[in-house]
Amino acid sequence: LADPGQRYYYQDGQIQQRDDDEEGSSDATEGHDDEDEIYEGEYQGVPTGLEKEKEVEEEELAQQYELIIQECGHGRFQWQLFFVLGLALMSDGVQVFVVGFVLPSAETDMCVPNSGAGWLGSIVYLGMMVGAFFWGGLSDKAGRRQCLLICMSVDAFFAFLSSFVQGYSTFLFCRMFSGFGIGGAVPIVFSYFAEFLAREKRGEHLSWLCMFWMIGGIYASAMAWAIIPHYGWSFSMGSAYQFHSWRVFVVVCALPSVSAVVALTFMPESPRYYLETGKHDEAWMVLKQIHDTNMRARGEPEKVFTIWLTFLKSLHNKFPNNICPSPHNALTSSLMSYPVCRFYGLSVWFPDVIKHLQADEYASRVKIHSTERIEDFTFNFTLENQVHSNGLFINDKFIGMKFKSVTFKDSTFQNCYFEDVTSVGSFFKNCTIIDTFFYNTDIDDSKFFGSLVVNSTFTHNKTGCQITFDDDYSAYWVYFINFLGTLAVLPGNIVSALLMDKVGRLSMLGGSMVLSGISCFFLWFGTSESMMIAMLCLYNGLSISAWNSLDVVTTELYPTDRRGTGFGFCNAMCKLAAVLGNLIFGSLVGITKAIPILLASGVLVSGGLVGLRLPDTRSNVLM
Repeated sequence: LADPGQRYYYQDGQIQQRDDDEEGSSDATEGHDDEDEIYEGEYQGVPTGLEKEKEVEEEELAQQYELIIQECGHGRFQWQLFFVLGLALMSDGVQVFVVGFVLPSAETDMCVPNSGAGWLGSIVYLGMMVGAFFWGGLSDKAGRRQCLLICMSVDAFFAFLSSFVQGYSTFLFCRMFSGFGIGGAVPIVFSYFAEFLAREKRGEHLSWLCMFWMIGGIYASAMAWAIIPHYGWSFSMGSAYQFHSWRVFVVVCALPSVSAVVALTFMPESPRYYLETGKHDEAWMVLKQIHDTNMRARGEPEKVFTIWLTFLKSLHNKFPNNICPSPHNALTSSLMSYPVCRFYGLSVWFPDVIKHLQADEYASRVKIHSTERIEDFTFNFTLENQVHSNGLFINDKFIGMKFKSVTFKDSTFQNCYFEDVTSVGSFFKNCTIIDTFFYNTDIDDSKFFGSLVVNSTFTHNKTGCQITFDDDYSAYWVYFINFLGTLAVLPGNIVSALLMDKVGRLSMLGGSMVLSGISCFFLWFGTSESMMIAMLCLYNGLSISAWNSLDVVTTELYPTDRRGTGFGFCNAMCKLAAVLGNLIFGSLVGITKAIPILLASGVLVSGGLVGLRLPDTRSNVLM
């Protein structure tokens, strides 16, 4: 350990020892004339006097902290923290995809009317938006690790609880608070990890960390593909409590959050945060833990942690109130409202486009039966994708069968018998039902439109809404498409990690967004499902570099006491974009694709050009 009596100062990238006759001089003002400095500062409109000295001292302390992190080395400790925080980031990716995957099943299972459909997607993103700003700001006050533990626990608890509740309003409540919890993951994870990294490692390893968001998407897609379509993976307690396969999927998707909470209990708080709040002894212990862990992994356990005690002693001397100063200039203030948010809306819109293409293709294969007369016939098989108009059914039996996307128009049912019948997307329009008996079916008033029911009986009706994926390969196909789209991110992730520190953050950000905008424009010419899937993969592969660059730039722009707040604000704007994307694209996807495509392309290209104007942060130390 260094002699506590020595005095050191930072100069030309090195810690230098001060001569005794220089001890009376201030590091911040040595070699400067105070009057000249004040005059020059007033002329240029920059802080003067004590404010200038504090900014210089803060810069020196940041440089010294950078040297200490370099002394600790990069090794086993950072990789352990990498995987722990990766679980938290993976959980965020999982929760984003969970919404889209369970939405059709949950709304069908809970008998949600059309007026209530779509609330699940919006309310989860609203919870994430509020959570990002709340937890990000709180992490600057209460600590990175503590806030991350709490927000991940909130997410895990409410995500797990949501799989068991039966009412749609209660389910929305649970998913909203799950979103509120997971909303804090991204702002805290990147701020937390950056404060353990040396400057030359920061861009690359923050980009590698982004890969866990992709892993979360792949995990959610694979689990949905493997679980949700298996309708047999369910149980019931009477007719009131149903636990279908999509609920099993929700439980499985809560596991990364639970794992992250357990792993985080073994990780320390950020030493940079400790120094910011005046807890210098705690910071020293964490830095020593980093150093010793890395040295043991290198086979050098005897190497002493030569942390500069003078650095810690100078903190006590310069800041007796145990609070380090933090510059808050006009640039930092303006960045709080800088329009740098991810455009989630386009990613949300892609699956809807594919679903509409599938629906159009399915509708093109509909079978139409007109003016048919069927008497004394027993239907005990599935009727699917059919339209029966002006039909006459007399003394027919419908037993143990399913109607799937079947519509009866202007038809008459006389003396018919329905038993154990399930109907999905099937309706009776302007029909006449005479002397017909319904037993243990889900056919009720909601299935009849403008129909006349005469002397007919409904008994032991099925409760709840019927959900089934039997012989429904479109469900597998949707999950597989999302799996491919998420996997397409991998090459972009690798490229951004390898080139982030070489090409630069701003070049990666601007170039990626412009290329993404161009690829989005070519969606205009997409007329088939296969072409749309290819464009989805291309867009995801090109846009991920911009996302990663934005994460790194946002982390490096803000000082320690505002890093979580700044990142939380930007991430909250991303979630707001997702909500707006749901509303705008969702209302237009069935009408025209021109407006969403032009809007998304314009935003992406404009965002790329704006991103090029951001301050270069590649050489920044963490202030």
